[in-house]
Amino acid sequence: MQKVQPAVVNVYAAKVVQNRNPLLDDPIFRRFFGVPGQQPEQVQRSLGSGVIVDTSGLVVTNVHVIEGADQVKVSLSDKREFEAEIVLKDSRTDLAVLRLKDLKEKFPALEFTNSDELLVGDVVLAIGNPFGVGQTVTHGIISALARTQVGITDYQFFIQTDAAINPGNSGGALVDMNGRLAGINTAIYSRSGGSQGIGFAIPANMVRVVVASAKSGGKAVKRPWLGAKLQAVTPEIAESLGLRSPTGALVASVVSNGPAAKAGLKSSDLITGIDGQTVDDPNAFDYRFATRLLGGSAQIDVQRGGKPLKLTVALETAPDTGRNELVVTARSPFQGAKVSTITPAVADELRLDADTEGVVITDLGGDSTAANVGFQKGDIILAVNNQKISKTGDLEKAAGERQRIWRITLVRGGQQINVTLGG
Repeated sequence: MQKVQPAVVNVYAAKVVQNRNPLLDDPIFRRFFGVPGQQPEQVQRSLGSGVIVDTSGLVVTNVHVIEGADQVKVSLSDKREFEAEIVLKDSRTDLAVLRLKDLKEKFPALEFTNSDELLVGDVVLAIGNPFGVGQTVTHGIISALARTQVGITDYQFFIQTDAAINPGNSGGALVDMNGRLAGINTAIYSRSGGSQGIGFAIPANMVRVVVASAKSGGKAVKRPWLGAKLQAVTPEIAESLGLRSPTGALVASVVSNGPAAKAGLKSSDLITGIDGQTVDDPNAFDYRFATRLLGGSAQIDVQRGGKPLKLTVALETAPDTGRNELVVTARSPFQGAKVSTITPAVADELRLDADTEGVVITDLGGDSTAANVGFQKGDIILAVNNQKISKTGDLEKAAGERQRIWRITLVRGGQQINVTLGG
């Protein structure tokens, strides 16, 4: 424990918010009383934990701990404080990597364990700063592995533990009895807000992928791309396929010229394993595939028409040429929206079907026209005033035309919506 505790840190995130008086939104009030020059500011603070994973001062925490922060500080177990810069945020796994600023010293760091070798019943320790009381160690066992129905991040694959995890523990370490990092504590299942013996941690093998991307200087995590859509096997599907139990990941569709297509994967194939590890559902496959190293290949076990097959899939990233990201500046309902043409990489990032076409909103300015009229991140714009929108240039052109009425067709959450807005 003496080796482990110095590598677990407290993360303080602060953001400045303007305290808006609701009266200022009233045009009559503004006309008679004017608008005061300086709005009062308030600093919102959040507290979480983090883990030093590299002696140069790289720290892993949760994205939700530092989301929207203007300033991040890290406090070590010896009470020293350091400013930290955000190197990489990966909202798909809820993991962020920070770097301690202006340092020449070596820090105590935790080594990763191979989280695939953990077993239910293994004793683990949770270390963090619950409720801001100071560094705390709790112990328990691994209650379950490969929890896939938690709904916290895109990659549904968590270690479940009964070690007490409370608010403020987020981003802290789950360590094995050899003092190695087994996972990053991320969430609790609780009716009261306190620990009820069900905590979830992101496995170390996923953390390792995110840290490797940060070390290589990337702003986004690079992961292998399958180029196929998978679906869960229901009891009805299992019966129709003659399976004894509803397990595996069923291939719903395959992208032409993607890695899956080149490997020979076909619609209605049933994936049952990858590199010798059993695959129970699409979430388990997504996790296993995402933690593979780029550049090599993976062996995928498939059942086709009741016969077992082995296919070799190349581990490569999704193509990302032609994204053509831009921020719409023309006076229009889209003003202030950051948009991108949907490439396979964009579809993969936003969890869209691989064959989705069109233009998607990837970000919105906080007080932009686009945000105020109700657009959301992930909205796919199909048409504006009956003009088809295939690439960002089409939307920029359409937004630049003066209109009294805007008729917009978009897709949100798989539903097509028609919107009419005044000009």
